Amino acid sequence: MKYTLTLLFTALTIFTYAQKTKSKLVAETAKPFVLGVIDEIQSKEMGEKRIVNIYLPQGYNPADSVKYPVIYLVDGSADEDFIHVAGLLQFYNFEWINQVPKSILVGIATVDRQRDLSFPSTHEDQVKRFPTTGHSDKFIAFIEKELQPFMASKYKASADRTLIGQSFGGLFATTVLLNKPELFNRYIIISPSLWWDYGSLLNVDSKLLSENYDKPTDIYVGVGKEGLTPTDPARVMEVDANLLADKLKGAKNPHVKVHFDYLPLENHATIMHQAVMNAFKLLYPAPKE
Repeated sequence: MKYTLTLLFTALTIFTYAQKTKSKLVAETAKPFVLGVIDEIQSKEMGEKRIVNIYLPQGYNPADSVKYPVIYLVDGSADEDFIHVAGLLQFYNFEWINQVPKSILVGIATVDRQRDLSFPSTHEDQVKRFPTTGHSDKFIAFIEKELQPFMASKYKASADRTLIGQSFGGLFATTVLLNKPELFNRYIIISPSLWWDYGSLLNVDSKLLSENYDKPTDIYVGVGKEGLTPTDPARVMEVDANLLADKLKGAKNPHVKVHFDYLPLENHATIMHQAVMNAFKLLYPAPKE
């Protein structure tokens, strides 16, 4: 019995030593996996510090004269959409695919998404449900007057700019598109919450729709099988997305190109990744051989 216990104790000691040695080796050799950089901006427009997560394309060199298109992503925190959109961008940048130009991705980390991504609502229940809402004007000013100049001065950013937003982010992207379309030349609008304020955004008369608007603008509108909105009165998200696409196409402006994408296999929770993938294909069509 004593012999058996001695053998067991010896085996446990050896095992424990081996585990400690292995853990020590891992600790000595392990390195962090770096996907991008985290930067900060003290915003006067917002009255707070804002975090941006930045993915730089392979081969990026601050000393080069090369400048890169910039893709701005709302809901761009590390635990939101930044990582998987960066992955899609890297995938389409591979030399053997080379469909999307090498680009900088800027994920704008969330502070208060209802506050930043919505304009004032006349719907009393919405105001009660989301009491901080209605300040997208300040967020737009932050992007226009602070973030875009910051990227141009600190990073190799060109004037080629894309905005991506889903849900409330899609509402925000649509707000920018219709009110300040010149801020971006590419818009990826996914499952936009156009039910906000009784769908009033669909009635905005935008200069984008004028025949005199001459800035080339590409727009992707994607929506899944999402059904009724959680509002009174209820709206149908697929219908609203269609109405938005039809409104944009109705201008028949040759400088404005609109792509509508219905994804019946996706819902509000699952659509983001597939829609961005589709948007990249549609907005950057592969060259014909």
